[in-house]
Amino acid sequence: MSEISPLIVANGEFYPGQSGTVELVAGQLPSGNPVSIRAHVFRSYKPGPTILFIGGVHGDEINGVEILRLGLRKKVFANIAAGTVVVVPLLNVYGFNSFSRDVPDGKDVNRSFPGTATGSLASRIAHGLSKNLLAHCDLAVDFHTGGRGVFNYPQIRYSPDDPTALEAALQFNPPVILSAKAPVKSLRRSAQKSLGLSVLTYEGGENLRYDGPSIHEGLNGIRRLLAAREMLSLKTQQPDREPVRVTASSWVRAGRAGLFQWSKRSGYPVRKGEPIGIIHDPHGVRPNKRILSPRNGFIIGHNNAAVVSQGDALFHIGY
Repeated sequence: MSEISPLIVANGEFYPGQSGTVELVAGQLPSGNPVSIRAHVFRSYKPGPTILFIGGVHGDEINGVEILRLGLRKKVFANIAAGTVVVVPLLNVYGFNSFSRDVPDGKDVNRSFPGTATGSLASRIAHGLSKNLLAHCDLAVDFHTGGRGVFNYPQIRYSPDDPTALEAALQFNPPVILSAKAPVKSLRRSAQKSLGLSVLTYEGGENLRYDGPSIHEGLNGIRRLLAAREMLSLKTQQPDREPVRVTASSWVRAGRAGLFQWSKRSGYPVRKGEPIGIIHDPHGVRPNKRILSPRNGFIIGHNNAAVVSQGDALFHIGY
């Protein structure tokens, strides 16, 4: 009988049928207290793909953390029928504790991949994830939200030159699927370039705020993805809609500063020239400025801020 090799994740070994938790040391606080990242590993007796789910790469993006927390609490991964699932509910512990997108030195973890063991704090976190987890996976799903005050309609983003990622996006089956090149040094771009690993980016809701529909879509998308890859024995319900397929997108920006109100929000189609918002002069002197859609499309993100500056992003329109 041939020897079965274990899956080695950080400081843990997992043979088929074994599950458990490992901790990756991310660094330490100025007080000297260590900061660790917790990874949950679930391995079936039956061979299959290894999928990594990551939340909290940006510390203030709470919906992804909640999606994976619910997945763990509801035991979605506990009885997988094949393969291996690794879950990291919260990667950027520093940002989470300080209600911040970034780490204390102001650097963005998702612009620091693949990272180095001797670099900045963000670079070290990225390096630890790349070396200890990404290198062992066949697919990764990275959960995000919109930035400060920006709401993203539930969507999956994938790299346009990655057919494996497109297949996985269709299996996840979110309301919107966006083909978009990933930013330089992002997890998705780095993993594809350096490891040949397909990564999906899930976006839903806005930072520091729960959004029930985005959480619901994210958790059900996980179930659909695992079921499509025969990693779940339970049947999953497919939504009674087809995802909106988007191959390009652009932002509509504020032509002037003032008080902003949208009249059409994310999740709805728009026509060229259709009014979608308005900017008021706070002094009530200048006439209102209407915001018109520059083209036919579908709103995949909008700004919830009441006060905007000239040039602020207001609507993200996919087409």
